[in-house]
Amino acid sequence: MATNIPEDTQAVATFLAKSAGVLAGLGVADMVLEAVDPSVQVEWRARDGDRVSPGQVIGSLRGRARSILVAERVMLNFMQRMSGIATATSAMVAALEGIPCKVLDTRKTAPGMRLTDKWAVLIGGGVNHRMGLYDMMLIKDNHIAAAGGIRAAISRAEQYIREQGLTGKMGIEVETSSLAEVDEVVDILQAARAEAAEATNSGSGDGAAAAAAAADVNAPPDVRLTGSHVRRVMLDNMARRDPAKEGGVDVSMLAEAVGRLGDLADTEASGNVTLGSLRTIAATGVSSVSVGAITHSVVALDISLNIQTQ
Repeated sequence: MATNIPEDTQAVATFLAKSAGVLAGLGVADMVLEAVDPSVQVEWRARDGDRVSPGQVIGSLRGRARSILVAERVMLNFMQRMSGIATATSAMVAALEGIPCKVLDTRKTAPGMRLTDKWAVLIGGGVNHRMGLYDMMLIKDNHIAAAGGIRAAISRAEQYIREQGLTGKMGIEVETSSLAEVDEVVDILQAARAEAAEATNSGSGDGAAAAAAAADVNAPPDVRLTGSHVRRVMLDNMARRDPAKEGGVDVSMLAEAVGRLGDLADTEASGNVTLGSLRTIAATGVSSVSVGAITHSVVALDISLNIQTQ
């Protein structure tokens, strides 16, 4: 414990990478030190996003030994976890080189650490999905079952956005798990787009929701043109495991779903995503692939802090 160290004892400490990976969490380490003892001097020899090798010196600390010991474990916990996430994300992004497909994170993060987990994803080159229930509506299978079907679920979500004045501020994503569900979403979005076009051209329309969206001068152009707040369709588990196929997955259903949706909405593949299957999944033309494992099954990067008193 730090209290058995004389208060005036000074120390120098060195951060050392013990395994290869992408570095992340230095900004959080700075915040920890600022909270514990702002007088501790920090000198980083690498930056967030840099690749490090075993034995590489990442940075050093100079100051009160007590303060460094108090901050040590918290700094390392953040740096190791965030670097592990950034490393896994970077590998996924690299696997998609040449394919215009994004790697998305999920809400499957450590309790209390969503901000730093998602920060690490960005450092690794990935893209953040929604932060919570407040910045994007994701209509999942349980919501659809509770609402009485996809059509009812989308209708209620659209109504809520309009009534709460969230047009242009919140989008909707709909989860599908079969081609029949994809077809239902396609019908809904095609009808909304047609009704919005009619409302725009004639000032009227039979579809109240689409007409309202088209007539809303505060709505962004994409909402006025499409008549819907549905921005993305999740294609869940449509890449089926099949060891005989390239990447270990059969993506025929996924590719068909992407083709049926066309430009009606962005598409997101989810389920059975591994480093080995990722490129095969992305090659279907899907807009993005969400990967829960980069945050819920993270392997921490091995980083140590070696302290010497002066």
